[in-house]
Amino acid sequence: MDTTWVLLADEGRARILAMTEPGTDLVEIEELIDAAAHGDDADFRHDAYPRRGGGGDLRTGGDAIGASAEDKLDHEAELFARRIAGRLAEARSKGRFDRLCVAAAPRFLGRLRKALDPQVAKTVVDEIDKDLLQLSRREVTRHLFTT
Repeated sequence: MDTTWVLLADEGRARILAMTEPGTDLVEIEELIDAAAHGDDADFRHDAYPRRGGGGDLRTGGDAIGASAEDKLDHEAELFARRIAGRLAEARSKGRFDRLCVAAAPRFLGRLRKALDPQVAKTVVDEIDKDLLQLSRREVTRHLFTT
């Protein structure tokens, strides 16, 4: 049987799971964390009204996130997408998977598409523009492999 890997990802975390036997739950292979996404600048992204920053106010249309902080977050997300893509390319070259399903937060999915090695991109059989990271292995299995 061909081995199918499932990549679940957002800008700060990725899980790689595998379907090794039909009718069973996915098996956790690896988790990748982008430490920069969990640092101080990541706080800007998640707060509706930042505790610190450029002094702007979202309620009045001010720029609460400085351009440099936003650029840094974009750069970190780009680097993380490349890191994931590199990990997948390495695993593919070793024959660890034959098919790949990707479920990622919509904005990050675009970054991943651009970063994937052409040989890995050929193995992609399904793309879902949704963040499924918080689901359990069983929930992901049911979501992706149940007809």
